[in-house]
Amino acid sequence: MDQSQLHALQGMMAIMPIILIVGFIIAIIPYWMIWKKAGFSPWFSLLIFIPIVNIIAIYALAFSEWKVVPVSQSVTNFTYQNPPSSPQF
Repeated sequence: MDQSQLHALQGMMAIMPIILIVGFIIAIIPYWMIWKKAGFSPWFSLLIFIPIVNIIAIYALAFSEWKVVPVSQSVTNFTYQNPPSSPQF
């Protein structure tokens, strides 16, 4: 291995931990929000980094009863009403 290859390898080894940390953060944010919206502790999102346990956690989340209150029908069926017409003289 010549000197230029060694420098390239050292540069890559210096950047790799930063890339891994950014990748972990990008992966954890959606799971954090899903666990939180489901009414569970968002710290469960850290389970995605443990092999086999991550699959079990996702299935537990998918098939469990979520503790949040669903949005009522009156909010989802909102219709815009025209303002009253001005009186004509």
